Amino acid sequence: MKTVQQLLATKPVQIFSVTASSSVLDALHVMMEKNISALLITDAQQLLGIFTERDYARKIVLHGKSSADTPIKDVMTADPITVLPSDSIEMCMQIMTDKHIRHLPVMLHQELLGMVSIGDVVKFIIADQKQTISQLESYINS
Repeated sequence: MKTVQQLLATKPVQIFSVTASSSVLDALHVMMEKNISALLITDAQQLLGIFTERDYARKIVLHGKSSADTPIKDVMTADPITVLPSDSIEMCMQIMTDKHIRHLPVMLHQELLGMVSIGDVVKFIIADQKQTISQLESYINS
């Protein structure tokens, strides 16, 4: 069973975040610059929440709020669901499916280690399946 730690080892360690006092517009600029669809909200390395494109569409655009005047703390998803490095990839997929979310921060002892997205999980599973197929083909051919 593959783990979140194994997935994290395949990608660069990059944690993009803003503080709770940042404006939604500031968060959107970071998301655009980094080409990401979710951003963590932190304070002194403590995870406070997550802000996603879905949050923007549902909590800003549809409510006619101003991105420049709205603090991210007013529209972030507070206390997001997190996973441990030892958790399985299958568990991540189950959480994402059941909760209709696309991003899971990875925490260990109150330390933020990274974040996995549904795209990361799918790519990781496909690569793992390709490796298994290759090993089986090699075994059959030998």
